[in-house]
Amino acid sequence: MRTPPVRILGLLAACAAGVAFIVNGTAASGQAPPAPATHAAPLKGETRLSNVRQLTFGGENAEAYFSFDGTRLAFQAAKTPGSCDQIYTMNIDGSDVRKISDGGRTTCAYYTPDRQSVVYASTIAGGRACPPVPSFDQGYVWPIYDTYDIYVANADGSNIRPLTTTPGYDAEATIRKDGRIVFTSVRDGDMEIYSMNADGSGVRRLTRRDGPDGGPFYSADGKQIVFRGRPLQAGPEFDDYRALLKKGLWRPTSLEIFVMNEDGSNMRQVTNLKAASFAPYFTPDGKQIIFSTNVGDPKGRNFDLYLINVDGTGLERVTYNDTFDGFPMFSPDGKQLVFASNRNDAKPGETNVFMADWK
Repeated sequence: MRTPPVRILGLLAACAAGVAFIVNGTAASGQAPPAPATHAAPLKGETRLSNVRQLTFGGENAEAYFSFDGTRLAFQAAKTPGSCDQIYTMNIDGSDVRKISDGGRTTCAYYTPDRQSVVYASTIAGGRACPPVPSFDQGYVWPIYDTYDIYVANADGSNIRPLTTTPGYDAEATIRKDGRIVFTSVRDGDMEIYSMNADGSGVRRLTRRDGPDGGPFYSADGKQIVFRGRPLQAGPEFDDYRALLKKGLWRPTSLEIFVMNEDGSNMRQVTNLKAASFAPYFTPDGKQIIFSTNVGDPKGRNFDLYLINVDGTGLERVTYNDTFDGFPMFSPDGKQLVFASNRNDAKPGETNVFMADWK
């Protein structure tokens, strides 16, 4: 896989925001105007997709999420090699790209229900410079920066203010129709899922088990939460996990998809693939989940999108790209699917945002 798995899996645990700004209502990235969306046929076997079009061109672009009215996307991108991810927004045809953050490392941007603001995570409180990337002398690890906090800013990037100020990693925030936010935090010493009101008040811890739970999304009706996780029992893997977490590190391994009620009750495991499965999202009717996994590759390097019923039956492969497809999200009406992919990359390692009609 040309985009390293550590880069892709690291996005699971890296949601961040920065000091946001906009210049004269146009993109403030210093980049050339984006090319118009490019249309392409689905790959062989991709019978669920039609009218596939590429929305971004060059760099590393990922985690593009629809606004609640289905007209805009908020996403993160590192436009040049070695740069930190920043937050951008654009129309669903790829036009009107706007950079709305500046400084630190940012990730996991999500529009508020009224589309007037964007919530995202950032390390900006730790400084405007990119935080250091850990060496691999401890193996295959990803940073869980303790300077990550969750912020909200106006949709143009102005008036940024923190929603969390708790020591330790706070990130991966997504939002319900009534404005309630669900997110991932290590504030209690483990990677757990929490929810809070739109202003940061009323924090509730939803998961209480050892292991890396995170990446949560609400169902359309707000009654369920889907997430990725890996429960750990006492033993060498658990000891390694906790020791690394104390250092602000995580070693991505096998992950499964889980569902629970919005208050954390009735948790149940959906997949049992013994693979790296992540980035789950409900279909609008709440009956199925789309997610990314490397289960189809014996070497574990190729990630594709799969669909599964909430009860764990009916696993169906959706994409057949030979590198990476991930971070899927349905439009509110269920007619379109946005996702990130290495397909059609002009340079090795590029990840771009794609849109497809859903069949």
